[in-house]
Amino acid sequence: MTFSQRTNWNTEESALARAHRTRVQAGLPVADLTASNPTRCGFSYDVQLLAALTDAKALDYDPQPLGLLHTREAVCKYYADHGVTIPPERVVLTTSTSEAYSFLFKLLCDPGSEIVVPLPGYPLFDFLAVLDDVRVKAVRLVYDHGWQIEPEGFRRALTPETRAIVLVHPNNPTGHFTKTWEAEELAMMCRERGIALIVDEVFLDYAFSAEKAVSFAVGLEGIDLYVVSGLSKIAGLPQMKAAWVVATGPNAGQAMERLEVIADTFLSMNAPVQGAIPNWIAGRKAIQREIGERVKANLAVLDKQLGAIPAVRRLEVEGGWYAVLRIPALQTDEMTVLRLLERGVWVHPGYFFGMDEAGWLVISLLGPVEEFRTGVRVLVDYFRTHQGDNNCLPEVEAQL
Repeated sequence: MTFSQRTNWNTEESALARAHRTRVQAGLPVADLTASNPTRCGFSYDVQLLAALTDAKALDYDPQPLGLLHTREAVCKYYADHGVTIPPERVVLTTSTSEAYSFLFKLLCDPGSEIVVPLPGYPLFDFLAVLDDVRVKAVRLVYDHGWQIEPEGFRRALTPETRAIVLVHPNNPTGHFTKTWEAEELAMMCRERGIALIVDEVFLDYAFSAEKAVSFAVGLEGIDLYVVSGLSKIAGLPQMKAAWVVATGPNAGQAMERLEVIADTFLSMNAPVQGAIPNWIAGRKAIQREIGERVKANLAVLDKQLGAIPAVRRLEVEGGWYAVLRIPALQTDEMTVLRLLERGVWVHPGYFFGMDEAGWLVISLLGPVEEFRTGVRVLVDYFRTHQGDNNCLPEVEAQL
């Protein structure tokens, strides 16, 4: 049998995944510093949260391609809370941000078209793009007293085949919020080339300082801009599969007409979740506050313990729930992760997010505080014992 080349992936279990599975199956302790699912991190959800799914109105099948009007109005209310006015006719509901990206790739790209994405970044775009016959070109962020976009790197990546630049605001895993000057530089490129800007804002509400949490939904002059977000992070509900796209810019009307046809082709958003979304958006503040407090507490624990070992540095983070560590590049990150796993700690190697093969670890700040404290203690002890006395730590204030 012949399968599509777009699904010609290597599906063999990686050495890291196999080692982790073996340890868990053996019943050995693992302090998980990769946790990304808030529903499994001990947070207190409203006991009435699921009641919104039982509304009898969900028995009436009303196949609205863009999503039910009152649900889209609830999304608009979310942006109004961020000081941005969005009409509901500029919103289309999707079952996930992954589906939102797929809709946008179908809208903007032909087979062989290109999108430009920053690295480090979450390892998702490659799979989504391949499934829509789109090519991904990566541009590295730079670190110089904080993460930054390098405009010239983006300019060099653009070709006649480029259809969109994709940003994550704040970035995952670096926690970098796109600054005003960076947005203006990218907008200039988009205007010059006639291409779109796609901005993923799922972590927008988890800024460490409120003034940074400015939504791109306000738009940028003269460019077509699409904001992607959803309840996975906004309400800590990844299992509910609820997301959306907001379209702004000079061609937003035409874009929405086409997105409506795309959405109508799939009609994927189910009625009970659509009916519940307004309640979940309205009640998001409690879980956001709890997650925010946990992330800040874990970050404080991390910084305190790292103070005892200068060979490992925590890079600046402005939001989200991850931290990037710069470690001595004396062996591959995969080997470091395996050695830490042997001691009962599970972390991400930097290359998982597109960093180099050595010198980087990424840890989640989402897990329970005591488990996090234990994991960081073991991590610090490992580097103190094995790599703490070396003077070979590369400078981080340089291009990754």
